[in-house]
Amino acid sequence: MPQVHLFLFILHVSHWDEAVRRGIRCGVSLRSFVQSFDVKSAAGDVPVAVPEVFVFEFCIRPRIMASNQQVNVDQTGPRLADVKTESLASSGQFDRTSSGLRNTRSALGLNPLAPIDEEHDIAPHQDLLWSRIRLALREPFAEFLGTFILVLFGNGSVAQVVLSAGQKSAPGMNGFGDYQSINWGWGLGVMLGVYVAGDSGAYLNPAITFTNCLFRGLPWRRFPIYLIAQFLGGFVAAGVVYANYINAINTFEGGPGIRTVPPAANATAQIFCTYPQAFLTKASQFFSEFIASAILMLVIFALKDDTNNGVSRGGGNWFPLGLFFLIFGLGACFGWETGYAINLARDFGPRLMSYILGYGPKVWTAGDYYFWIPMFAPFCGCMFGAFLYDFFIYTGQSPVNTPWLGLKALVRPDLAWKVHRKHQAQLKAQEAV
Repeated sequence: MPQVHLFLFILHVSHWDEAVRRGIRCGVSLRSFVQSFDVKSAAGDVPVAVPEVFVFEFCIRPRIMASNQQVNVDQTGPRLADVKTESLASSGQFDRTSSGLRNTRSALGLNPLAPIDEEHDIAPHQDLLWSRIRLALREPFAEFLGTFILVLFGNGSVAQVVLSAGQKSAPGMNGFGDYQSINWGWGLGVMLGVYVAGDSGAYLNPAITFTNCLFRGLPWRRFPIYLIAQFLGGFVAAGVVYANYINAINTFEGGPGIRTVPPAANATAQIFCTYPQAFLTKASQFFSEFIASAILMLVIFALKDDTNNGVSRGGGNWFPLGLFFLIFGLGACFGWETGYAINLARDFGPRLMSYILGYGPKVWTAGDYYFWIPMFAPFCGCMFGAFLYDFFIYTGQSPVNTPWLGLKALVRPDLAWKVHRKHQAQLKAQEAV
């Protein structure tokens, strides 16, 4: 008798109209919306197993084909157009909006397949103009917002500590925070920025992005657009911090329009970017940023190594928290001399913003033209830290694990190109699967 009830249920037109409508609007799989109906046997308590192939071939596909690529929901509900039945019939899946953006994303250096949930990808609103722009630039937007959050929290913590110094109204009667408050701010900024930018890989740092291209196979064509997004994130965040603290800056500096750079007594330019201690030589400035960047990259590679059988086991969900402690530790141990910029986007973007906001050319000349150190040293330090980890610990695919520790690629660029093409072919094969 269950077969009879199943047959009568299938013939019930209104029910299958609802099934098709729900399946298309929600973008769920065939199994999902078949199971969304509680089909019972005559006894009323035994579920009937609905054969999915039978349901699709005799009930769902004929109705979709007859709809001429349009599904009318009801008189008051929305209408979903452009349901490509040929693709549905051949693959059993609805068309993804992102599939039409593959060429655009490839031209931008991104993976042709956008990192988006399938149900969201086939939703009607994805055909809107902004939705398509968002799909095309999802990872750069993620890097922008992640870096924005990083600098917003970091610069915000520096601003609060600097501008409230000596405030008697604060708990302890000596301002709202101390140096460790700054380390907390930067640590939290990195952790939350990683959560925001997860879909892009959450690099948030051009030096880290570059090192992943060099050592972990991140496509080089992705580096330029990530660099631009990260720079803009830091640039905009510095502007937001300035707008929030402009009255406090005016009071601290001695009036509107007065903007000074360290080592001036009431300088506030250090809120936005780093400045070295006056006693440091150029070599010391470079080494301070170099060693902090090397530690940063070495530990990140350790946290992200799935083959590392230590406590982290690839970091997993604990990776952002591990980064928090890493940044906090770097600030507590190596932050005093140069401010531990370790990030071009965190330093150059806000430095440029401070120049535009009226701090003048001294933002470039201070510290004997220190500005280029946090732009260049992090790249050298991150590459060295990555080399150390791969040389002593990492057993996976890496330039270090090739003949001559990867130096052969410098002598024979043709061999490096062959390896690159082979790697790209493997990636395409994985995407096809």
